[in-house]
Amino acid sequence: MHDRIFYHIYPLGLLGAPHINNFDSEPKELLCELDYWLNHLSELGCNALYLGPVFESTSHGYDTADYYSVDRRLGTNESLVDIIEKAHKLGVKVVFDAVFNHVGRDFWAFKDLQRNGKISLYKNWFSNIDFTKKSPYGDSFSYSSWRGHYQLVELNLENDEVKNHLFGAVRFWVEKFKIDGLRLDTADVLDFKFMRELSKYCRQLKPDFWLMGEVVQGDYRKWIGRDMLDSVTNYECHAPLYQSLNDEDFNSISTILNRQYGFAGNYKKLQLYSFVDNHDVNRAASNLYKPEHLYPLYLLLFTLPGIPALYYGSEWGFEGEKKEGSDTELRPHVVYGNRFSWAKHPDLFNSLKRFIELRKTIYALAEGDFEEVLVQKKIYAFLRYQKDEMVLVIVNSDKCFKTVHLKATQIRVGNYRDVLNDINYLCAEEKGMKLVVSSNWGAILRYLG
Repeated sequence: MHDRIFYHIYPLGLLGAPHINNFDSEPKELLCELDYWLNHLSELGCNALYLGPVFESTSHGYDTADYYSVDRRLGTNESLVDIIEKAHKLGVKVVFDAVFNHVGRDFWAFKDLQRNGKISLYKNWFSNIDFTKKSPYGDSFSYSSWRGHYQLVELNLENDEVKNHLFGAVRFWVEKFKIDGLRLDTADVLDFKFMRELSKYCRQLKPDFWLMGEVVQGDYRKWIGRDMLDSVTNYECHAPLYQSLNDEDFNSISTILNRQYGFAGNYKKLQLYSFVDNHDVNRAASNLYKPEHLYPLYLLLFTLPGIPALYYGSEWGFEGEKKEGSDTELRPHVVYGNRFSWAKHPDLFNSLKRFIELRKTIYALAEGDFEEVLVQKKIYAFLRYQKDEMVLVIVNSDKCFKTVHLKATQIRVGNYRDVLNDINYLCAEEKGMKLVVSSNWGAILRYLG
């Protein structure tokens, strides 16, 4: 997956599912609408789909009620099979959201515990069950929850029956839906022994199975390894990317990128999952002070190291902010035929399509090492290089054209082709290279020799 471009969909939001599940209702057939979005993301150039929660849950999908049945608000197991078959025909890999740290209060085993109390066969499936206390919901026992959210009941991942149930779900997903990987929700609080066992199990099921973890903070090297995960979310870079544009100073992102990917970078050999927004954080268009900065922001996303991901709707500059107690604005219902009514920046789509095309065709942009060349307040330049291929990327966040001078000591002497703007340049031994970069835009110069 390290050379893939992800498109992230949160189905319950995108497809307009009811906010609360009615477990007595008949399944709706909303998943079929993803057919339009598969064609769309394929046209954009994305070749991997991270599909948010799709299994039976109470509300937002992260409060699972059943790991083996598609959420009736979205459709059925068979309708999900059809969508994934279509994705694979388009050459798109599919990754499911796997919520293994906790379940919802409607999870069948927790309902049994509520009914049967101390004699429940599932009393050891959950963390820190204490029958001498009551829960905030009035249950005859207390239990551990995720970060004090008692609608999210923490699973006891040391219990073999729990592990067998979860691993069985993974096997079911692989065999029934033919998925290509998992994104582990709240991986930063998951037990490491559990993740190692899960990793081993998944590789036995499918040798090229991909595992990515949601890690908000920590040393990413702890989670990535041959017997662990393949990637984690690069939250360390998320905010500094747009803050460097808001502050009109690339020095902040420069410090982090050098620490991560520079000559002695901590994560130089890791493939981190890179993003500028997702279902949990404000939309990039809402975070940026200047909407025109969307262009340099995405140019950075698709030229820096990592596995880039695009959140649905952001290719048109969708806005959305996290509200107190609600993520609804981050996860809007979008009817595909009316998508342009949401578009604040309809021209952004074609720019992203071009960035993605270059990312996919220039090996050094996907696989290459990183070396900073020039950092100024509104100009950032860096090299990506791999074996015999080298690319120079220059980003301009100013409202004006910028003339950039680079010395022969900073880059290789020879001919360059700006493949983003179709211009040829020469870096001479004595004069170096001079080029003009358009406002809120950039250049991607391929070294020709």
